[in-house]
Parts: sequence; C-alpha cells; structure tokens
Amino acid sequence: MFPSRAGDPSRSGEPTDTGTSPVTGGRSGDPARPDPATGPTRDPWLEDDPADLAERLPARHAETVEDVKLADETSRIAAARRAKTQPDVPVDRRLSLAVAAFAVLLTGGLILGVYTAGLGMGRISFAIVILGVQFLFVLASAMAMRPPALPAVFGVSMLVAAGADLAAVLSREASLTAVSLVAAGGFGLAVLAQLMRRTDRQRVTESLAATLMIVIGVVAFATMIVLTRVPAGAQSLMICLASVGAALVAARLLDTVVSSPRMAPQVPRGVVGVIVGAMVGTLVGAVGGAFVVEPFTPARGAILGLLCACSAVLADLAANYAEAGRRMAGDAPTMWIARHMQGPIGAFALAAPVAYLANAIMVLPNV
Repeated sequence: MFPSRAGDPSRSGEPTDTGTSPVTGGRSGDPARPDPATGPTRDPWLEDDPADLAERLPARHAETVEDVKLADETSRIAAARRAKTQPDVPVDRRLSLAVAAFAVLLTGGLILGVYTAGLGMGRISFAIVILGVQFLFVLASAMAMRPPALPAVFGVSMLVAAGADLAAVLSREASLTAVSLVAAGGFGLAVLAQLMRRTDRQRVTESLAATLMIVIGVVAFATMIVLTRVPAGAQSLMICLASVGAALVAARLLDTVVSSPRMAPQVPRGVVGVIVGAMVGTLVGAVGGAFVVEPFTPARGAILGLLCACSAVLADLAANYAEAGRRMAGDAPTMWIARHMQGPIGAFALAAPVAYLANAIMVLPNV
C-alpha cells in the first residue's frame, strides 16, 4: 500500500542480508552465543571440579581469604627474621632454679606414691597421684601447643587418663593390653569430636596431632601403675624415678652456673648441664642398684639409670626446642607456668615406658 523508498530493501519486501545466521543467532562464522533465557549450557560432570568451583566463588570473598593468609604468613616470616637477628636468648637462673625445684617435688611425690602403693585396690592411692600428674601434663601440653578446639582436646585427654589408670589397676593381668585399648578408644573419640565440630575444620589435622601426642603421654604415665604389678617392678620404678629426678635437677642447676657452650642460640640450655645431668642420673641408678635386693646389681641399676636419665634429659631439652620454635614463629606465649612445666613432666612421661621395657629385658629374666 505504501510506496517504499528507493534503495531501502527493507521496505520492498525483499529479504535482507544482515550477516546473521538463524542457527547461531550471530554473524556468520561467529560462535554460538548463550541464550539469556536459558543461561549457558554446563557440563553436570564438572559441577564438583575445584577449578570450576573456584571460578564461581565470589571474587571479593576469595580476595579476603587470601589477604588474611598472606598477612598471617608475612607476620610469621617477619617474626622469624627478628628472632634470627636477635642476640642469644639469656639463661634465666631463677627460672632454672624454679624448674629444678619443681622436678624435686615431682620426683618426691611419685616415689612416695610408689612406696605407699599396696596390692590390688591398694594401688588406687598411687593411681590418684598419677592422675594428678597427668592433669598437669595435659594442662602444660595444651597451653604450650594451643591446639584448636582446646576444650575437646582437654576433655578427651582427661577421660583417657582416668580410663587408662583404672584399666591399669583393675585389669586381671599386669600387661599393657588394656591400657593400649583405652588409648585407641580415646583417639577414636577425639576424631569423632573433631568431626562433630561446625567451625574451624581447616585445622582439624593440627588438633588431632596434638590430641594424639597428649593421649600417648597420659597413657605413658599409666605404665607406672602396671609396672608396680610385675615382679621387681616397683624397685625398678623407684630407681628410674630417682635417676630421672637427679638428672633433671643436675642439668638445671648447672645451667645457672655453666651456661656455655649453648645447645643453640635460641635455646637457653647449656651443653654441660645436659651431659652432666645424664651422668648424674646414671650414678644414682648404680647406687640404687647396690642398695636394692636381688636381682638388682650396681651394673643393672646403672644401665637402668642411664636409659631413664638420657630419655628424660632429651625430653626436657626437646620441650625447650619446641618453645623456641614457637617463639621464632611469632606465636604469642601463654600461661608462663604451664609452658615451663612441660619439660620435667614430659621427661617423666617418656621415662616411664623406658623403665617398663628395661625391667622386662634386664630384670624379669633374672627373677
């Protein structure tokens, strides 16, 4: 009806060539564009692909997480550099004396507990003493390592401590089977407690590692109760405790007098104290073996004292190295008393299974 303009093909009814394709919806030769109504076509097998999932995360959240991680890592590196450039950490003489006094009290309490332990249910008194030492060990270790989910770690560790002590007293046979089963059950309970948590699951491995180490420590103390039930076990344990106490006290006291050469610039311990402490522990073991009745001899007592004293001194030194490592990493120190109790208590925890094995190898065959 209406005349078309000259040169305007759209008005003449003739088909126009706009360069688009009815199939692709774009220009000829261009790839297909997604339909805005239906959205892009996705492969359902790629829904759980980590790379694909990362692309769909909000960029702002990802940047925030990366900024926090980068800032934390930067602060740790800066603290480590400052620790390396600082002068040697001085040996605090008052601290060494305090740790030596604590080792004396701990040694006296454990020896008194062994001496007053009776037969059967009479060992409950010694089990109570061990439970108190286990509480101090859990407290010191938890405050030093500061694992995530601290209440769960503390609760599980104390449950394992009480269960291991009862198993050591009430089991029919004087063996480590019941105690080992309690330790395995406690670690399984720790795993379950971590899986039930709703927050901070990124550090679950760190928390489980701390729980496992503390559980092994409290179970090691329970071996003292088992050792009092085997022949000549109480005498072996008393020699071991005396050797460990003498080694720790001698090492700490010598640090106040001869603090050089040092084990490491960042560790406030002297080489002379560590070596002489092990020697003093061996001497105390030999003297104890001379005064205890058969099957003990000065030679057997010296070997028992050497093994226990060396393990104790190394455990105490390892606690100092761990504390220095946390300080160099920039971790803020917490609970001064608990952190410095970790060395002596850890020394007794390591020496207990050493005494059990030494008694089984050297003493029991001669009973």
